[in-house]
Amino acid sequence: MQPVPTYPRKSLPPNAEPKPEWLKVRFPGGPSYLRLRRLVREERLHTVCEEARCPNIGECWEQGTATLLLLGDVCTRACGFCAISTGRPKGLDLEEPERVARTVQQLDLRHAVLTSVTRDDLPDGGASIFAASIVRIRELHPGCAVEVLIPDLQGNWSALETIMAARPDVLNHNVETVPRLYGRVRPKAIYAQSLDLLRRARELAPESITKSGVMVGLGESLDELLQLLRDLRAAEVEVLTVGQYLRPSAWHLPIVRYYAPEEFHALRDTALSFGFRHVEAGPLVRSSYHAAEHVTAGAGANYTS
Repeated sequence: MQPVPTYPRKSLPPNAEPKPEWLKVRFPGGPSYLRLRRLVREERLHTVCEEARCPNIGECWEQGTATLLLLGDVCTRACGFCAISTGRPKGLDLEEPERVARTVQQLDLRHAVLTSVTRDDLPDGGASIFAASIVRIRELHPGCAVEVLIPDLQGNWSALETIMAARPDVLNHNVETVPRLYGRVRPKAIYAQSLDLLRRARELAPESITKSGVMVGLGESLDELLQLLRDLRAAEVEVLTVGQYLRPSAWHLPIVRYYAPEEFHALRDTALSFGFRHVEAGPLVRSSYHAAEHVTAGAGANYTS
């Protein structure tokens, strides 16, 4: 196993130190970006790209790809890293799957990514909307692979069965960080439950690809990070994303340190040595960044689109 290089850890006062050069991105505004934004508005949909303030929004939208956010734009949880609004969501939009599928069709996507806010107020956590969206996309736009990035469903395995019965091409659930930091980063989540979800998803639909993601820079140790990778492999997760945590605002958790590009390269090599089929690791990597490309490269024969 290639050793992961270590760098001096530096504590950062809130919003005091400028981002390294490798974290700077262009301001979005190209023609494809504007077209996609208009279409999303017309269909009364939301994207995690906007709600979570993703740094890759300009690049991805200019390429005509976006991660659609199901179940509204208000989350029932208040995770320490996330910019999505927290509160009490209003009802359930049963027409959303139709609009989602129509948008995917109009964009002529080859690989659609669907995620959602966490809806702990719903008995099934919104699983029925995920499933209906998958089915309707397949009806309107055959040949488009569907990736779903789902919440933990509060351990409701019947709800997970509903999603997996729709046979998503990729089932993604992010563990986000090491278990020691869950109290601050994911206060309503349970690390073991997230691993169990990924394991069960694999058992329910062996032909689907399982995927997870983690942020670095929140104060995790190297040993903790490597154990997390081993845990994900023990749950038979095939695809991994690793990216730098970026603080959305002064109200969110501080960045403990920035990882250098060389560290991400070493983490990728180490994760591959653990048995992941594909690893996307870099400062700006997010769950859906280059999703079609790296899933195709990593899953090979399992990828059906």
